[in-house]
Amino acid sequence: MLRFLRRQSVRWLLLLGLCELLLLALSLSMATYLRYFRSPDELAEFSVHLPERAFVFGTVIVIGMVALGQYQSHMRTSRFGLLARQAVAFALGGTLLVIGYYVVPQAYVGRGVLAIALSLGFVLVLGFRVAFLRLVDVDALKRRVLILGAGMRAAQIHNQMRRRTDRRGFCVVGYVPRMDEPVAVPNEQLVRLNTPLQVIVQREQIDEVVVGVDDRRGHLPMDDLLECRQMGVTITDLTTFFERESGRVQLTILDPSWLVFSGGFNATPLRLLSKRCFDLGAATVLLLTLWPLMLLEALAIWLESGPGQPILYRQERVGEHGRTFLLLKFRSMRTDAERDGIARWASKNDDRVTRVGRISRKLRVDELPQLWNVLKGDMSIVGPRPERPQFVADLALQIRYYSLRHCLKPGLAGWAQLSYPYGATVEEAAEKLKYDLFYVKNHNLLLDLLILIQTVEVVLFGRGAR
Repeated sequence: MLRFLRRQSVRWLLLLGLCELLLLALSLSMATYLRYFRSPDELAEFSVHLPERAFVFGTVIVIGMVALGQYQSHMRTSRFGLLARQAVAFALGGTLLVIGYYVVPQAYVGRGVLAIALSLGFVLVLGFRVAFLRLVDVDALKRRVLILGAGMRAAQIHNQMRRRTDRRGFCVVGYVPRMDEPVAVPNEQLVRLNTPLQVIVQREQIDEVVVGVDDRRGHLPMDDLLECRQMGVTITDLTTFFERESGRVQLTILDPSWLVFSGGFNATPLRLLSKRCFDLGAATVLLLTLWPLMLLEALAIWLESGPGQPILYRQERVGEHGRTFLLLKFRSMRTDAERDGIARWASKNDDRVTRVGRISRKLRVDELPQLWNVLKGDMSIVGPRPERPQFVADLALQIRYYSLRHCLKPGLAGWAQLSYPYGATVEEAAEKLKYDLFYVKNHNLLLDLLILIQTVEVVLFGRGAR
């Protein structure tokens, strides 16, 4: 039974979202009763279509929580951070509900009911989430993983996935050293093979064996791994394990054969059509919604810089398949920011940034003109961020596989922007490439939608802005 539960651990986030949706729907039902229990006639009147209203209430609040990253499997935050994110998510969801009630008056539930429902839902969801996170941190409900190998490759799990949040869905039982392989993990985590591998797997109730040996040529116990596979144990390559558990492609253990045979890179006509339709629809909605904000931004730039100074900034960037295009932005730097013609990374507290530009960069308002690039087809709503040709030329020489990020159109929002702050060095660009490659390899319509929604969190908390 425990093995069954551990195998379902990948569905914990879906279960969490469903349970919280039900709790939120229950909150609106309880709020309606608490508000009108002394008046049976009004209670009967407001109970009409209550299940539908409760479902809409719960769905909108859950969308707000998705936007604040509350359903990220690798989210690292303190208890105060959890509380703050949930508060902002409920505020965002409540605002969306008020707007929705204005657009569709028939769905209106009353200010009193809405206030009580939000308060009840906040307490119920917070209590349930704390209990749920403690439950999934119980080792008995995690997948039990055995690492085949104890050298430099296998040690990356020990070195780079130390936190409990990194190992929320699994626990490492130990590392099995191989002959002629230098040991790079602590001795207390070694599992010596004094019996066949399948015996240890059965004795320790292993759910997954991760193959992480330094040299696989002639050093893999294929017969033992086949026996384990027939026992229902999952056999996973180390690179695939990292990709699945961390949401990034680990460059230091990456080889071309894995990229060729591991799947992904969906570029079928249907996927390209769906991505283009998503881009056009999202860009149109954002333009119709945010044009007043863009107008205010243009006015602020004009007031600060004076008449005759440019409001928009055009800059050459590298797009799909290495083709260049002119990217549009609201100007956030002085007009003489690069008077010597040398491209530079933006630094923290960059003195070239104007006062208006500092605010617009923090809120990402300066990026909004790129919606025109999306409509033109130069960019997508979601994808790797476009870089300048000078930077791309340098980074492609220093970082292996850097050119792979250009097999898709660059995006206004991206997986790397959600997962990693602004990068202004070669090392940071290499870290961001890990997330860009994950997106390039695994992109689909649902992932695009989730990234777009969670970009709200980046804007509200100002992560990565410079």
